[in-house]
Amino acid sequence: MIWKVDDVMTLPEFVGQNEKTIEQKLNAAELMIRAYTHNNFQNRFVRFMADSLGNRLLVSSDYINVGDTVQITQSMVNDGLYTVVEVADDFIRLDKELYKGRNLVTKVEYPADVRAGVLNLIKWEIQNRDKAGIKSETLSRYSVTYFDMDANNQVMGYPVALLGFLKPYMKARF
Repeated sequence: MIWKVDDVMTLPEFVGQNEKTIEQKLNAAELMIRAYTHNNFQNRFVRFMADSLGNRLLVSSDYINVGDTVQITQSMVNDGLYTVVEVADDFIRLDKELYKGRNLVTKVEYPADVRAGVLNLIKWEIQNRDKAGIKSETLSRYSVTYFDMDANNQVMGYPVALLGFLKPYMKARF
């Protein structure tokens, strides 16, 4: 996960918000960023093969810690993102169940500016999502002006200005 829910909930903007809702928004933002940039943010120097059983990877690694995100690929059935819950001498426990099999496991690391940008996206989501499209609003004699929500003004449901931090991480897609 790009941010731990507990860390986000301590920020003043998120006080009083539902933890499950924030967790869903963080997961959605992470998947959206990975799809939009065509970048998996994988640290390919921390990559290994591991057998799985239940919610455990039967391997140990000095480079994986509790709270890290790992991506499983080439498994046929377990492909996806997982959060490390426990690290022991002979296994790594993940947050979701895995099918028995062989998995290619790669550590996922997000740069600091991407993590900060995700916080801004979630803040905007909470504060402004219901006002999306409003360009100006006047209270006396009530007047509202909406702007176009076309490709020039928004990307993946967010204002273009909020996603500028992703430009350096865009990868070409062939």
